Amino acid sequence: MQLEQQEDQAQFKLKNASASIKERRRRGLTWYPVTITQEDIGFGGKVVLELERPAHRQDLHLFQVGAAAALFSNATGYSGTHSASDRPVVSGVVTRVRRNKLVLATTKEALPDWVRDGSTLNGSTPNGNTLGIDLTFDEVSYREMNQALSAVMAAHGNRLAELRDVLLGAKAARFREPQGDDLFYPCALNDSQLAAVRHVVTAQDVAIIHGPPGTGKTTTLVQAILETIRRERRVLVCAPSNTAVDLLTEKLAERGVNVIRLGNPSRVSELLLKHTLDAGVMAHASYAKMHAMRQTAEQHREAASGRVRNFGFEERERRQWLREEARTLRQAADDLERFMTEDVLESVQVITCTLVGASHRTIRHLGFETVFIDEAAQALEPGCWIPIAKGQRLVLAGDHHQLPPTVKSEKAAREGLRETLFEKCIQRQPNTARMLKVQYRMHAQIMGFSSEKFYGSQLVAHPSVRHADLAAYDPRFDDPRFAPDLPVEFIDTAGCGFSELAIPESRSTANPEEAHLLLERLAQLLAQLSEPGEPSDPDQRPLSIGVIAPYRAQINYLKDAIEDSAVLNDWLLQRRLSVGTVDSFQGQERDIIAITLTRSNPQGEIGFLSDIRRMNVGMTRARRKLLLVGDSSTLCRHPFFGELLAYVKRVGGYRMFIPPTIPPRQQA
Repeated sequence: MQLEQQEDQAQFKLKNASASIKERRRRGLTWYPVTITQEDIGFGGKVVLELERPAHRQDLHLFQVGAAAALFSNATGYSGTHSASDRPVVSGVVTRVRRNKLVLATTKEALPDWVRDGSTLNGSTPNGNTLGIDLTFDEVSYREMNQALSAVMAAHGNRLAELRDVLLGAKAARFREPQGDDLFYPCALNDSQLAAVRHVVTAQDVAIIHGPPGTGKTTTLVQAILETIRRERRVLVCAPSNTAVDLLTEKLAERGVNVIRLGNPSRVSELLLKHTLDAGVMAHASYAKMHAMRQTAEQHREAASGRVRNFGFEERERRQWLREEARTLRQAADDLERFMTEDVLESVQVITCTLVGASHRTIRHLGFETVFIDEAAQALEPGCWIPIAKGQRLVLAGDHHQLPPTVKSEKAAREGLRETLFEKCIQRQPNTARMLKVQYRMHAQIMGFSSEKFYGSQLVAHPSVRHADLAAYDPRFDDPRFAPDLPVEFIDTAGCGFSELAIPESRSTANPEEAHLLLERLAQLLAQLSEPGEPSDPDQRPLSIGVIAPYRAQINYLKDAIEDSAVLNDWLLQRRLSVGTVDSFQGQERDIIAITLTRSNPQGEIGFLSDIRRMNVGMTRARRKLLLVGDSSTLCRHPFFGELLAYVKRVGGYRMFIPPTIPPRQQA
């Protein structure tokens, strides 16, 4: 963890050293411009500021309670540099976030003049300077993870020690005998999903829901949570990403569960906002009283700070009284808010948050009988211990054959940080896992190789998708040129001279000829459709396409080439076609997935294409058509791609590309 923190901090500084305000705002790291709408004195006499960004700015952002942040001014032509020694900042911690407002508890007892010059109360800017607020390096997550690791290593003779020993394989996991058909909530789950839910219900220590692509992991997990809250007063549901937490919150709310989402939702939707802790507090019967207290306290504070002509003893006494009254009212309002928060949390059935969010001050004192962690196969082990320490038993959901957690330090990854708690438990305690076996996304041939290679040939395509190729989607695809019989198609460029290009500036790789070949094939597929995304059957949902490349340079080349294609650019403008890395398509699906494998060199070097879990994710995003373009002579030096090519040949999807003439090298 220390290696990872050091590397993360170094990359943060390097990445943001020259980033503009616009770029940082796009990344969700900056609010700019902001105005100070309220100034207060908080704990220890430190200044507390309420900041507001323009209401029309609805950019998604990464600000959340507990995050470190710094107020800055653009007075000297600030370009977003955190390392500029001559740029003053006011550092602090975010204590509240609500849409376009946040509260920053600073480390200062008085604000410097440049803050006053930049933006006074109510947003006036007397000197034309403007304030903004930056997220600074996230020390909070690392601190919480390190504390959790220390706690679990030191645990002895308590429930945390028992769970540690079970998860790491030192003790056998226990399960109680099932009591007939003890599931209560009506549902339409398949047999393997029902088996997973029953497994969760009977687990006394830990249960794992192993969900391969398209098998309904989220649906099964929600059902398991419903069955658990029938038996328990309140459960904690976590995931490593905000997006996953948001999705679970929405799904639970749709099933009528009383759920509270802690932290800052990444998707701004009315349904999510209604289930935030802030919304619960605002709906409380005592909220109006607390709001009135704060308003009166602010009026007293303003009156105590106002200017008068004659400033004598009586005025000084009056101002002192007003300050004391303001302080007393603020304290009473804070106490009332704490009471309302506890009252709201007392009545909820499910609390959802990120892994680090489980250390949120509002639930630090709470314990839970069951803790659920979704996307556990993408979560760093130290992060998982934060919520686990709050529970008596644990349910993990995920798939260790898909994307691993992001680890920035290669040394830390090699020394074990990339191995997840999910992997350790499923390997050391295989009886804790139940795999979902029916998938509802892919044509059977698209599913086939993934099932053979990663899931012991146990996956079964549901009848609704088993033969659902492009021709089944739209009869216009039932044409020999479109190869309707090829749900999986591999175009082999071996011997064509489509060599990769190294881009030294970005340490990336491109292959322009391969990119053009892939896009030409896509354009050929789509040319006969009258309008982008418009099926002949109005009941069908519009066709969607994903173009995937493993390297940023190849992605940039593809985007430029698509804009030059009359057919494909229309699809891009209609938002029916998107281009990105495998990671950007995680958790998503498209009717057509087209992958350019890019690497083509005499040495047979394939770089991180050798991370076969990424390939598994990329290929299983496709519903009706998987198109692969690559150089078999390079790729098949790795056994995975040799097996993939053998599978494609077996299902009749292999094509050798023979160009009429070798095209001239095009510049990337």
